[in-house]
Amino acid sequence: MFLCYVIAYIDRVNIGFAAVELQRDLGLSDAAFGLGGGLFFLGYCLFEIPSNLILERVGARRWIARIMIGWGLVSMAMMFVSGVWSFYAMRVVLGIAEAGFFPGMVLFLTYWIPAAERARAGALFMTAAPVAVIVGAPLSAAFLSLDGWLGLAGWQWLFLGEGFPAVVLGVMSLWWLTDRPEQATWLPEQERQWLSRTMADERAARAAHQGGSHFKALLSGRVLLICLIYFLNTVVTYGLFLWLPRILREASGYSEGKLSVITMIPFIAALIGMVLIGRHSDRTGERKWHVAVCALAGALGLALAAASQHSVPLIVLSFMLCQVGQRSVQGVFWAIPPIFLAGTAAAAGIALINSIGNLGGFVGPTIMGWLRGASGTYTPGLLVLAGALVIEAILVASLRLPKERIKV
Repeated sequence: MFLCYVIAYIDRVNIGFAAVELQRDLGLSDAAFGLGGGLFFLGYCLFEIPSNLILERVGARRWIARIMIGWGLVSMAMMFVSGVWSFYAMRVVLGIAEAGFFPGMVLFLTYWIPAAERARAGALFMTAAPVAVIVGAPLSAAFLSLDGWLGLAGWQWLFLGEGFPAVVLGVMSLWWLTDRPEQATWLPEQERQWLSRTMADERAARAAHQGGSHFKALLSGRVLLICLIYFLNTVVTYGLFLWLPRILREASGYSEGKLSVITMIPFIAALIGMVLIGRHSDRTGERKWHVAVCALAGALGLALAAASQHSVPLIVLSFMLCQVGQRSVQGVFWAIPPIFLAGTAAAAGIALINSIGNLGGFVGPTIMGWLRGASGTYTPGLLVLAGALVIEAILVASLRLPKERIKV
């Protein structure tokens, strides 16, 4: 699962590494590039809920394989874009192809991981995002350095080389993933029975607490508030990341090699923070205040970055604080919906939260591109993202959660 998400994240955001070359060769303005970056999420969000309901019905193994093979082929086909409109179209198609992957994996974790371990397990899975940047930065630099080889531009090699592993892992997932604990013949009988019984008991407890219809549970104020919280977090995730390599390039003047090194530093810090904070949340059994404090830390980092764009050490330290806080939200946040959603409502609810939330992936890059074009600086955009995290922290603090039925 971790390896699949690493590749998924690289394929989703690799245009950030190729920004300068893509804009030059395709004639993209800052606003057009930001819009194209965000269009991925329109296609992605349209098919989230149907995809998760299909996964619940046919099983994760086959459906995740279908998603990965499809998006790998589309990602490779990005090498054929030739202008603004083909760039827009392929970003939408890539989003459609990848739709359901992340919420499907989150749902898959609820089949296997008891509630008391879920924040740490989620954090370990979601560390794939910073790892993707750590790996993707030098990998993308290497592909971009092939510019002109066999008549292809560097960004074409990037899409080809980084899309192919998704196809390979999609085929491998047919053999490696197991849909439910009851089917895990690789587990000793006693362990398989214990895990199956534990997960069944938790599902029954959530279903009893949920009550009413699945449809009513999805339209509850709590679910809609969580959608808004995740939307704000995603605005920041992609609003920052798709522009971060350019921000650091312009602040430092570094070329590809040095640039990839300083781009990795904030994400290495985030990797450590995600695991430690997820572990602490599981140990204490507390969720919402962990999310709120992490969001405020991310906001502080962005505000400092807005004031530090002429100092390379300070801007890197600012983005370190931002990424430790904002990325650490993820593992703990996704342990919250399964507290009160079960069964089909969990499948649809997790997809709904991710679907609406990921519209922020369209809004964030678009706002950053528009404000950058209008002001000639990144400061307004960074301050808007910081404000989004402050609002997120306030909303999380207002969230009323049932007491978790977990043993810690």
